[in-house]
Amino acid sequence: KKKGQASTMATSRTALAVVGAASLWWLGIECHAFAGLAVVPLSTVRTATTGPTQQQHRIGGGLSSRSPIRRGEDGTRTGLLSSYMDSISGGSSGTKESEIPESLSNREECDVLVLGSGPAAMAMASLLSAPGGSTGTSGSALNVILSDSNYDSEWPPNYGVWKDEWESIGDKIEANFGVSLSPSCVDREWSKTDCYFGGSFDIPTEQRLRVERPYLRIDRIALRQQLSPDSTNGQTYRVLKANHISQATSVNVYSPAQSLMHDSEGSTIQLQSKDGATTTTVRAKLIVDCTGHETKLVLKDPRTDARPPGFQIAYGCLVSVASVTDDSSGKRIGPYDTEAMTLFDYRTDHFDDENELQRAQSSPTFMYAMPLEGNRIFFEETSLVARPAVSFQECKDRCLTRLKHLGIEVTDIEEEEFCYIPMGGPLPLKDQRIVAFGGAAAMVHPSTGYHLCRCLMAATDVASTIRTQLSSSSSSAEEVNVDQVAAQAYHAIWSPQNIGQRHFAVFGGEFLMKQRVEGLRGFFDGFFRLSLETWGGFLAGWPGLPNNEKHETWAARIWFGLTFVSKLPPTVALDMLTSIVSYTFTDGLDLIQSVTPLLGEPKPYLTPPDADVKYRIGDVAAKTEAMRMILASQSTEEVPVAFFESTNQDDDTTSQVAATTPTNEQEPEPEVKTAVEPFQ
Repeated sequence: KKKGQASTMATSRTALAVVGAASLWWLGIECHAFAGLAVVPLSTVRTATTGPTQQQHRIGGGLSSRSPIRRGEDGTRTGLLSSYMDSISGGSSGTKESEIPESLSNREECDVLVLGSGPAAMAMASLLSAPGGSTGTSGSALNVILSDSNYDSEWPPNYGVWKDEWESIGDKIEANFGVSLSPSCVDREWSKTDCYFGGSFDIPTEQRLRVERPYLRIDRIALRQQLSPDSTNGQTYRVLKANHISQATSVNVYSPAQSLMHDSEGSTIQLQSKDGATTTTVRAKLIVDCTGHETKLVLKDPRTDARPPGFQIAYGCLVSVASVTDDSSGKRIGPYDTEAMTLFDYRTDHFDDENELQRAQSSPTFMYAMPLEGNRIFFEETSLVARPAVSFQECKDRCLTRLKHLGIEVTDIEEEEFCYIPMGGPLPLKDQRIVAFGGAAAMVHPSTGYHLCRCLMAATDVASTIRTQLSSSSSSAEEVNVDQVAAQAYHAIWSPQNIGQRHFAVFGGEFLMKQRVEGLRGFFDGFFRLSLETWGGFLAGWPGLPNNEKHETWAARIWFGLTFVSKLPPTVALDMLTSIVSYTFTDGLDLIQSVTPLLGEPKPYLTPPDADVKYRIGDVAAKTEAMRMILASQSTEEVPVAFFESTNQDDDTTSQVAATTPTNEQEPEPEVKTAVEPFQ
């Protein structure tokens, strides 16, 4: 009886220990998920419709956005925390045909696994799995899985793009992949763009600089639908609501052990649902990481002289205003023309407090305004780039101060946006199997923060490269070299020419970071007085986008620099010239390499498939000679196996060696000697 009681007690203790360990593990996962909220960028804040004081905060960020707990029209919860709330209340949402049910997803296989669910990830998954366009140059459609536990979350950012860039992207995507970006993706178009740089260099405060280049506001909901697997475009990727659990510790090595492994045919990765209840093993030929700038899977190159990234910080609000002025000059909200998009307003005449004015002059911000229908308008107070970052509260306070000074009365706040964009920094380290894309590959423009158009245009080249490489290997007996596929994909993103162009833009970002508001006014006033093709190409900064050819070569960049300096106020021009000299001494020769032919091109990501052969097999001629001499001698030593393997690289040499190689049938086994006789 005592023995049975002891056994029962031991069993109970074991059960309690197991339950306790499982509970702690589950809590650890949940705590990790919630702790992650503190480090991801902030995004949109939805507010109640009763006014700007009742706000419902929403945490998330970047291109892979997250949303709060909110009630949908049918009363169900949606957003970042909904999976957790459903798990403890028993609720769940329906599963679409394109989604992989977690209960059945213990093991999955695909050609390409895409991590993330922002524009970069969904564009990549769409193009990799699309049927193909009329050009027939993009290879066959692939079996693709997109994985992100926050797949159902909305995209919170407001995306603004130049019309000609958007149209060029749409044309290329449709021609190469058969995917259409319908007109519904455009929420609003302005035929002209305004800027205000008054207050310095004898520029009147009220003076407006207008450029005749149309600008668009993208409907993020419509764009997301166009890139979803259930759209009418034909892309067929599957969705797995899970995240990876790995972190790179060195090149192609990850922790925890066996959570992500590579071999000659592909990769095996462990993915985990948000509640930690389901672990899915995915086998893929290639993994594309679109999880953002602070990725845990892709290492940045520490051997370069790159400085840490700068940060674009912005506070935005979609509001309704009390009145719209309508007079002989047209409709206006404050000074802002409702038929124009205001890209920059760097004026500081709205500060009455001297301390606030000094802070605004030393750490400048500008207003960005998108008039919408009726009395609705989106305002965003933005720090272009700074290190360390300007605070969100500072941007919000300046926005409200500016609106009050301009006599703009806000009656309702529909949304608030907190924008966090890392700019610049090092590129991904070479020779990594996982392909970084989007923010993970540092593709944000280092001087401007533009990303969406660069990302979508680059997706066409990267997807075409991956499709061509993987589909061609599938249709032939030749085994695919996945390391070379990854290198080819990186080359499609960061070719030596594109790296050189980026070096130039990185210097631009560093120069802008050191400027006071006076310098920025002078800089951009001169910038927009260049030809539209010249400044437009710099803002694009990516192959395939309109006017980028004005900056693709070192000669084009040096011509741009000389022309630009001639448009600047003398003090700003002098500062730029001295900054070029000091930057070269402190940050290396990247800038000189980008504007002269003296140092050649940056090193490529792509290497020849047999680049290491000469290191593996050594000097074949010398080893062949030694083998012949050994065989011709009276030596009883065995010829090293490596000599035979090396000479097999050449058919002629192999036949010659075979002719002189003794066999057991030709000669008796030699007598074992105590010493090796000299060569004869």
